Amino acid sequence: MNIRRIMAALTLGLTLASCVEDDRSPSAVSTQNVNDNRVAKALFGAVPAGSDQNPEAIGFYSRGCQAGAVQLPETGPTWQAMRLSRNRNWAQPQTVAFVKDLSRFASTMPGWEGLYVGDLSQPRGGPMLTGHASHQSGLDADIWMLPPDRLNLTVNERENISSISTRRASGAFTNSSWTPQHEALLRRAASDPRVARIFVFPGAKVEMCNNATGDRSWLGKIRPWYGHHYHFHVRLNCLPGDRNCEPQDPPPAGDGCADAQQWVDNILNPPPPDPNATPAPPRGELTMANLPGQCLGVLNAQ
Repeated sequence: MNIRRIMAALTLGLTLASCVEDDRSPSAVSTQNVNDNRVAKALFGAVPAGSDQNPEAIGFYSRGCQAGAVQLPETGPTWQAMRLSRNRNWAQPQTVAFVKDLSRFASTMPGWEGLYVGDLSQPRGGPMLTGHASHQSGLDADIWMLPPDRLNLTVNERENISSISTRRASGAFTNSSWTPQHEALLRRAASDPRVARIFVFPGAKVEMCNNATGDRSWLGKIRPWYGHHYHFHVRLNCLPGDRNCEPQDPPPAGDGCADAQQWVDNILNPPPPDPNATPAPPRGELTMANLPGQCLGVLNAQ
């Protein structure tokens, strides 16, 4: 744990990447710390362990925190957590349970010993020092596209091994690394009632739309989004009765295949820029005042 404190301290000054992994903006959240302008990622990124509180997802996926998080064990019978130096294998209990369940399914597929699991959340959630703008409330999980052929990677190997890209033509199509097992894994994840939506590159969604037979309802949860060709991103629903968790709007009705095809068409033939478009303002750092008021209690808890 001392190593992780050192790693966190060394990276406090790094800038958060603007990878929102979302398709709507969160609504305004009530705050109790309106004058607290401390940069939230510096505070949450330095905490080495979860809080001694009842488990609770607080706020929105890209503007929140988590109480009572549990740690996905670094290695299990059908998974390994990657990039351990980041200390991001923490999440709400339902997220950890989902990852374990999906890994057991993965281990039944030819060529897959289980899952390599990327980022979940920091020990108390909140904005990350680097790499994500979501993953803040303990309900997000990144699953690597690389099929594990062994689950005894050393700590050093887990820091240096890379996943594989499964896209070509900037995400308009899948490449030769994409397999029926990837489709089966995504279908299994999207069919789980705990899952709100899954982000993956547009060409993968179109490929699944072209191949799907029978019940297609699960496809609606598969959402095309930028990047997401080295991993796919699973987002879970708020638990019923979790009053401080802000849910995401349900996906639009239908299988979403026409929307995914439009993404692909725009990759292959980008529309001309709108001369009247207003540039988006730069994304500022989230402060404690931007987070739900309960997050200060999570940060200060034992």
